[in-house]
Formats: sequence, structure tokens, C-alpha cells
Amino acid sequence: MNNKIAVLFSDVAPNSVQEKRFIEFFREKYHADYKLIWKHDASIKKGFRLEIESDVFDWSGEGMLRQLNSAIKSVSSKENVIPLLKDKLEKFVPEAVAEEIGRVLSVGDGIAYVDGLENATFGEILIFESGVRGMVQELRENEVGCILFDEDESVSEGSLVRRTGKTAGIPVGEGFIGRVVDSLGKPIDGAGEIKEADYYPIEGPAPGIVDRKPVDSPIQTGLLVIDSMFPVGKGQRELIIGDRQTGKTAIAVDAIINQKGKDVICIYVAIGQKSSSVASLVTKLRKFGAMDYTIVVNASASDSAPLQYIAPYSGCSLGEYFMNKGKDVLIVYDDLSKHAAAYRTLSLLLERSPGREAYPGDVFYLHSRLLERSANLSDEKGGGSMTALPIVETQSGDVSAYIPTNIISITDGQIFLESELFFDGQRPAVNVGLSVSRVGGAAQTKAMKKASGTIKLDLSQYKEMEVFTQFSSDLDDATLEQLKYGQVLTYMLRQPQYKPMPVHRQVITLIAVLSKVFNDVPLDRLNGRINEMNEWFEANHSDITDRIEQSGILSDEDKKSIVSLAKDFITLR
Repeated sequence: MNNKIAVLFSDVAPNSVQEKRFIEFFREKYHADYKLIWKHDASIKKGFRLEIESDVFDWSGEGMLRQLNSAIKSVSSKENVIPLLKDKLEKFVPEAVAEEIGRVLSVGDGIAYVDGLENATFGEILIFESGVRGMVQELRENEVGCILFDEDESVSEGSLVRRTGKTAGIPVGEGFIGRVVDSLGKPIDGAGEIKEADYYPIEGPAPGIVDRKPVDSPIQTGLLVIDSMFPVGKGQRELIIGDRQTGKTAIAVDAIINQKGKDVICIYVAIGQKSSSVASLVTKLRKFGAMDYTIVVNASASDSAPLQYIAPYSGCSLGEYFMNKGKDVLIVYDDLSKHAAAYRTLSLLLERSPGREAYPGDVFYLHSRLLERSANLSDEKGGGSMTALPIVETQSGDVSAYIPTNIISITDGQIFLESELFFDGQRPAVNVGLSVSRVGGAAQTKAMKKASGTIKLDLSQYKEMEVFTQFSSDLDDATLEQLKYGQVLTYMLRQPQYKPMPVHRQVITLIAVLSKVFNDVPLDRLNGRINEMNEWFEANHSDITDRIEQSGILSDEDKKSIVSLAKDFITLR
């Protein structure tokens, strides 16, 4: 008895001649006899669809259009496209190509389980009957788990699912600069379509050791507290960590604004934030001219967990396009706590075993494979770089929680923001004791390295002395002078948002304050006086400021001149 069955779907039943041709096709293709069963399908007005075990031959009108579309897309030449397209259309003949098509077993909460896709691979894009797209995230013996990028209302049990053979990717190109896009690269700013130059997979291997070179040049954030003590270098990964509402995003935004005119492409990836917050941030970037070199990738809180999950990878792929072109890229992931939470949601829905804090066991790999893609490429690879500023939110300053410890161990340093400092008016609220840059002076200009001198040590001594003397009433003059100097250093590091400082201002400020020129200035007037001094230097001693800005070098003569001129400024004005 023949148990092999082939099912034919069409609007009109096949006649005897057509049945005979099908049987001959089975023998030629599969070297076996199949019993043909016809099932009426009114949706197929032209042609037919033939299902033989896991193989599907779609010769319906829709199937042939799909084949034609694939043939047209294969024309990749940018010259004389019209003759090539014309030739393709004239010679196009639909082929009897077997497609692997499965059916939905169950769907819900943005997750679909599919049967019949025996050769599907992890990360492959699937297309559902209704046009919804999904990505394979779970491979089991008899089914695959798929996360959906679109709403799942149109996906139902029994729906057809088609393999594409492609991994998830995003269009990339120069046209994305200045635009706001979603996780899949679609524009959401109402400014029209974006012309892509290429298509990059969202997941890619990190550059190898041989393809990298040491971090040796700075990415200036414009924030004195960071550039002087915890510098960020091109290709580095510097974590910004702290409680909610302590100014984490503000540091990243100031760093983006400070890249104006420095030939750096900036990418800001917003994960799980309110759309209104992202819109406000984009408005600020436009106001300061930063959108001219910035791309915003937004997976808002209202987006599904799958879209929030792929957002940082999509942003990273956009950055890799520019890095591979030899350009410098600064990318901000805001924030990876919400990214981990989105992945936890997906993993629990995919019925994976929960581990610590209900996160799956591979949550460390989730972020390491993202952040390792940041690099300072060797000259042989074009010399481009991608610098990452991941942001992580802590609860009550607990840096020992699961996700913070994971990302601290991956990155090359962290800038720790403290709530107590923030509410005391110390903004940026950087905790000097807990913050660190593992690249250090290698990411500073010679001028900045020379100017910053002993600032970190002086601040540490001041903090210790402040704690030691807080209950003392009778202090000697030397101790009082040391405390006053420490307060001046602390106030000097206060900086208003959206006002990053150029390098020459930072250098002059550090030299003047570390030389104790401002020790007798009242603290409430300190920052105003420092600003006046910098404006005075720019107006009357532009030769010094220009040398520092352009060469990045501070000579001993210039340093002595700055101290002398700063004293003159305090005395005369």
C-alpha cells in the first residue's frame, strides 16, 4: 500500500492529463510513487500549490510573483540597470523550486511555535502568511520558537510560515545620518524614505585581535570631570552606571554634542524609553546641531520585547558600516538594563530555564557579543573605530547586582553616578572613588595629561580629610587651607548640561585651579570667574589657546604663562 501522499491546493480540480504529469514529476524528482490528493482553495485563483512532505512548490500567482521579485533583486549592478531588468523580465520562467514551509502550532505574547521547518537556522528570518516577520530564537527537535517583529493578531494556529534563508539584518548607509529609525531600520521621523547603501546582519563577529590596534587617541566628552580623570578613547567601552535620574543620559548627550566638527558619527540607541523622552532628546540634538552627524535608533517602551531586544544590535551594525569605511563612531546604548529585561521576557516566554534574578544563563553572552564589536581597527583594516558608552541603571546604588556586575566585567571602565552627589548639586554627579578608566592616560592628549596632574589624588585626600574633620571644631591653618582647596576642586568639576568644554578651556581651567589661583574666590562665584577667565584668554591670548587646541601639546613655557596670566586676571579683574 502506498502511504506517500502529495497534496495539491487549487481553485479548480486537476484533470486526468494533469494528474498524470504530476505523477511523472514525483517519479522524476523523488524516485517514488505518490498518491495525489486535491484540496479546494478558493484563494488560489491562478496556478496551484503542491505540498510533498516538507517541500512546497508554489506555482500560484503570488508564488510566481515572489520568484520574479527575487530575480529582479539579483540585479546588483548600479550601471545600465534598465537593460538588465528588461532582460530578466523577458527571460523569466517560474521554476519548480521546493520551498520549506511550516505551520504555526501556537502563538501568543509575540512568540510563535512553528512545525515543519526542519532546516531552519538560529537567527533566520521567517515570513508568515499574513506578512508578519519573525526570527528563529529556539531550535527544538520537532519545532522552532520564533519571536515576532510585528503585531501577532494576524498570526493564528495553522497559518503558513515560509523560510527566507536570510539572517536578520538592517539597511545601512550615509542616508541614515540625521534620521530617527526603528529597530529594523525603518524611518519613524516622518522625513520620508531612506536610501540604503548596503545591508548588514544585526549579529556579526567582533574584530579579531590582529585586526585591532591599541586605544591611543581620545574621544573628548567635553566634561571636565571625565576628560581629566576618566578619559574615553576611540575604540573603548566605558560604562555609565548609576541610579535612576542621576544624569546618565545627560553625560551621553553632552558627549554627542561635543563631537560637532570632529568628524565623528554618533549613534544613540534608545531602549524601552517613552517616545516623548526620545522626541525631546532629538529636539535638543537638533537645537545644538548634533543631528547633522547623529542617528537615533528607537525601540520605545510601547514596542514589543523582540524589537527592544534587537535594537542595540541594529545600532551596532549601523556603526560597523561607518567604522568599516574608516570613520570614527560613538555609540550610546541607553540602557542595557532594559535590554536585559526584554531578553528575560523573551526567554521566559520561550520556556527557557530561569537563573539568577530570572535571567537566562546566556545573558552575559548577550552583552559581551554586543560590546566586543566596538574596536579601534588597525590601519590595514581602514583605521576606523567604534566607541561604546553603554548605560546601566542600578537600584539604590547596588553595583553588585547581576546585570551591573556582568557589564562592568565586559567594559574598559565605568563612570559611576551617585544620587547623593546629584541632590547635593554636584552635577555631573560622578563619584571619583568608584569611577575608573582602564585605558587611562593613553586616551588623553599630552596637554590634558600634563594639566590634570594630581587632581585625582588631591580629591581623594580632600574626601578623606573631610570625613576625618567633619566633627572637629578646632582646625589648624594648613588643614583649613587643604579643605578650602578641595572644595574649589569639587566646585570646579560642576558643569551645566549642554555646555561641553573645548580642550583648551579644560587645560587652562585645570592648570589655574591646581595652581591654587582661585583658592580665595568665593565658591558661589567660582564657576562664573573660571568662565570669565577662559573668555579673557580666548580674547587676549588666543595664541596659547590655539596651540593647545590644534597641537594637543602643552609646553612648560605655556604652562608657566597660564599660571602667571591667571594670577594677573584674578588680581586685575
